[in-house]
Amino acid sequence: MKETKVTNSFTDILIDDLYNIIYNKLPGSAIFHAKKRLLDYIGVTLAGAKLFYDKGISLLNNFEGELEQTTVIGYNKKSSLLNTILLNGINSHVAELDDGERFAMMHPGSPIISAILPIIEERKLNGHDLLRGMIIGYEASIRIARSLQPALKDRGFHATGITGTIGAAVGIGAALNYSKSEMKNAISAAATGAAGLLEVIDDDSQLKPYNSGHAALSGAIASFMAKSDFQGPNDVLGGRRGLFNTLSDNYDLTKLRSDANDYLRIENVYVKPYAACRHCHPAVEGALNLLYSENILYADIDKINVYTYYWAVKGHDHKSINGVSSAKMSTPYSVAVAIIKGKAGIHEFMPEVIEEPKIIELTNKVSVVSDDSITKLFPHKRAAIVEFIKKDGSRVRNRVDIPKGEPENPLSDIELKEKFYELALFGNKKINEIDDIFRVVMNIENQLMDLYPLL
Repeated sequence: MKETKVTNSFTDILIDDLYNIIYNKLPGSAIFHAKKRLLDYIGVTLAGAKLFYDKGISLLNNFEGELEQTTVIGYNKKSSLLNTILLNGINSHVAELDDGERFAMMHPGSPIISAILPIIEERKLNGHDLLRGMIIGYEASIRIARSLQPALKDRGFHATGITGTIGAAVGIGAALNYSKSEMKNAISAAATGAAGLLEVIDDDSQLKPYNSGHAALSGAIASFMAKSDFQGPNDVLGGRRGLFNTLSDNYDLTKLRSDANDYLRIENVYVKPYAACRHCHPAVEGALNLLYSENILYADIDKINVYTYYWAVKGHDHKSINGVSSAKMSTPYSVAVAIIKGKAGIHEFMPEVIEEPKIIELTNKVSVVSDDSITKLFPHKRAAIVEFIKKDGSRVRNRVDIPKGEPENPLSDIELKEKFYELALFGNKKINEIDDIFRVVMNIENQLMDLYPLL
């Protein structure tokens, strides 16, 4: 393991760095990115609420003692604080369009914003508190995940569930101005309660979003434990039986520290243009590039080979599609639907599309293969080579190293806005309501309380 000699615990190192950020004025670039992350979160959660609407209503009905305290996004109703946090956390991950970070291999926005936003509403805090909580929550969760990956994924843990729990607790602590000792106890409780398995991406399971919802809920409860003065151990992260030594044999402590480039992690996340797992995106983009540059018809294609990195194969190479969740995890399906429909947005992963015979036929022609030379580039590059073998025997290839949405290849502000409008419309919002949400989010420091009625 890469380790530097330290005198403080791992947990203290992280907390000291986080409070150095809190004590200084947050940079304008980080605030602007936080607003864009909030806008993206609202869009994907509205869409997810529609996709899981019946399940969400059933879940709310099964909770006893429901109180109308906080806004359940996309349901035109309020519920108790903890119910809201859980359901928003689930719905924000359903559409597979929420933000992520490729080095951390996790989705920070879904658990962190789902936890903070209802608490801010319930306690009537302000937009500055929300932005501070988001920025610090992203910072903590991404640093920890970066330090632990790829061991988390290799062991079958879902980093969104594990480090998202800690990010949610830290974000709440930052929003509510916790002391350092309270923050340490919050991290301790969050690390203890963190959970999430990647087995839920297999078969026809619909439980992957629960990892996010549970992370938001567990992080919130951890923050309340800390405020109630439940003391944690000295080093829940670096202790002999702490998070790092339990979950990794090769953690990298240098990634827990402040970055030499002096940027905040919320500025380095990706935004998804396609409604599939991020590991599928370079292949989708490569297929679309070939489709448009070579003017190929799907009927001309005999076989498709996708050469990609090791972690993009297992769990993502299946051709038998058992429902929407299975389709979103499948590179063969994602490539096939992109070729036939010319895009891979939320509408291309609906049940009626999944069942189209020509898409099923083309899905079965796609093979996904691990390539050692591409694996060596990970995580600096999430690359894929897409090869079309045509029925006349000719071959064409396209390589994507940095798929659309990464900070090196970002969605433009116009593209981000278009994504938000498309998802909000899908989530049954009217144009005037969407306009209002966009305006409020861009001025969230001064208009936070105007946001909740619009959700």
